[in-house]
Amino acid sequence: MKILKLIVLCIVPLISTSCGIYSFTGASISPDTKTFQVNRFENNALLVEPGLELTFRNSMIEILENQTNLNNVNSNGDLLYEGEITEYRISPTTATSENTAAQNRLTISVKIHFFDKNDPEAEFDKTFSFFSDFNGPAILTGSVRDGAIEEIFERITQDIFNASLAKW
Repeated sequence: MKILKLIVLCIVPLISTSCGIYSFTGASISPDTKTFQVNRFENNALLVEPGLELTFRNSMIEILENQTNLNNVNSNGDLLYEGEITEYRISPTTATSENTAAQNRLTISVKIHFFDKNDPEAEFDKTFSFFSDFNGPAILTGSVRDGAIEEIFERITQDIFNASLAKW
């Protein structure tokens, strides 16, 4: 039994590191790719939420640091993410019998320009969007706003990660 454990402990690391482009997160990253860069995102939505562009940029950096072994750099990254926030919209989704909103929806859209120095064919310009619903009487401030934005950015950044590195 000890020999079997020893064999497994020796072989598993060899298998997982021998390929060089395998990742437990599903990312296929070239061995030549070592760094990523996330530029500032302009907030060009009609309704502007202050600080939203910084929150999004930090969310992008966080997912890339957590799901890859790439290093974040300020310039000349092997992978480059940049773009703009194109939509920040609050709209009613359901109404009450008194013609007031029973539920509202926050929708955020982000246009991404993705560049890969080592694989120019992987580059794309694409818009990613997601939403979060909240109670109609609630005002989109404080923890309600923060929770909605966090939920939306978690989904959008995962979709961007999948499109750029997991090739989904």
